[in-house]
Amino acid sequence: MKPATVPMAKGPAGRSLPRRLLAPAGRSTVVDKVAIGIAAAMVLIAVAGPLLAPHDPYAVNLPQALHGPSGEHWFGTDATGRDILSRVLHGARVSLLATVIVIAVATLIGTLVGTLAALGGRAVDEVLMRICDIGLSLPPIILALGLAAALGPGLRSAVIALCLTWWPGYARLVRTLVRDVRDAEYVEGARTLGVSTPRLVFRHVLPNALNTLYVQTTLDVSAVMLVISGLSFVGVGAQVPSAEWGAMISGSAANLTNGWWAVVFPGLAIMLTAVSFNLVGDWLRVRNDPTLRGRLS
Repeated sequence: MKPATVPMAKGPAGRSLPRRLLAPAGRSTVVDKVAIGIAAAMVLIAVAGPLLAPHDPYAVNLPQALHGPSGEHWFGTDATGRDILSRVLHGARVSLLATVIVIAVATLIGTLVGTLAALGGRAVDEVLMRICDIGLSLPPIILALGLAAALGPGLRSAVIALCLTWWPGYARLVRTLVRDVRDAEYVEGARTLGVSTPRLVFRHVLPNALNTLYVQTTLDVSAVMLVISGLSFVGVGAQVPSAEWGAMISGSAANLTNGWWAVVFPGLAIMLTAVSFNLVGDWLRVRNDPTLRGRLS
C-alpha cells in the first residue's frame, strides 16, 4: 500500500513566506520604497562596484593627496591620493560580503541549536539554552573584540569571531518559533499519518517556524555591518589599506580636519546601508504579521 503523502503545510495564512511578502498588503510608505531602493542599490553596487569604479582603489598618487571633491574625483582623495569614490564602490562588496557570511553562518548554527533544543527533550534543551545564556550575557562586540584580537588582526578574524558570537540570539529565536509550531494541528496530522521525523522537521516544522527568522536576518544586516566596521576602526578587523568601509574611516581619521571627505563618504555608505536594511526589515516584519498590518493601515 502506497504511504499517504502530506503536502508541505503553509501555516495559518495558507501561503508560503515569499508569496505573502510579494502579495499586496496594506500600503507601503514613501520611506519604505526609498529604503527598499537604497538597499537594492547597495546590493547592486556590491556586485558591480569594481566595474563602476573610475580609478584603481589602491593606486597611490601622492601629488593628488587630500584633494577635495572635484570633477575628476567626485568624493575627493585620501592621504595617499587614492580615489575615495572607487574605494567606497569596492568597499561595498567587502563590507556586504563579510556581513552576509556572518549572518548566514550564525543563522545556520542558531537554527540547528534552536531546533535541537525545541525537539530534543528537556535535558538537551536545558544544556543548549544555558550555553546560549552564556553567549548572550555579554554584548557580541565585546566577545568578538576579544576573539578577533586573539586570532590576529584582519577581516577574516573579525568574520570568524562574529560567526562564533552572533548565533545564540538566533538559537533562542528558533527554539521559540519551533516550539510554537511543533504542536500545530497540521504537524500533528502529518505525524499521525506516519511522516518520518526528519521529513516532519524539514518539510513541515521549519518552513513554518522560520518566517520570523527571515525578517530578523534582514534587521541584523545593519547591526553586523556596524560591528564589523567598528572592529576595523579599532584595529582588529580589516587593515589599512583595505577598501573596507570601517578601515577607510580608521585610516583617514587623523586627517579629519583637512580631509573630511575621506571619513564622511565611507561613513555615509555605512549609514545608508544600515538604515535602509533596518527599514526594510521593519517593512518585512509588518507584512509578515497580519496584526501589525491591521494596526498600522
